[in-house]
Amino acid sequence: MADTRNGPGRLLITVYAIFALAATARSLVQLTTKFHLAPLAFLLSGFAGVVYIAATVFLVRGERRWARIAITIELAGVLLVGAASLIFSSAFPEPTVWSGFGSGYGFVPLILPFVGLWWLRRSESSPEV
Repeated sequence: MADTRNGPGRLLITVYAIFALAATARSLVQLTTKFHLAPLAFLLSGFAGVVYIAATVFLVRGERRWARIAITIELAGVLLVGAASLIFSSAFPEPTVWSGFGSGYGFVPLILPFVGLWWLRRSESSPEV
């Protein structure tokens, strides 16, 4: 079983860390300065930040099971919030990280959990180096 923290796993961890920082910082600013404008959207941004932090920490620690759980929650979140933001657009007057399936971030939030889950599976079946 290969280590998730080596090779391409380092890039994956870096992207997760960037999203953890970006989503958390964005939500903190939104929650503290304009919560009244879109409480649901801003709380969901905060939740996304927590999920990205958890995924980053678990990937760094090599805790595959917990990383897989965090990334699966991320995938469900981006799919559910992405769909809800399109179907119930009035409930999302301000964008979240996962609105429109992450369109504000170049759809990286939609692609990232698939890559993360793929990497966990691939590195699981790779021989230890």
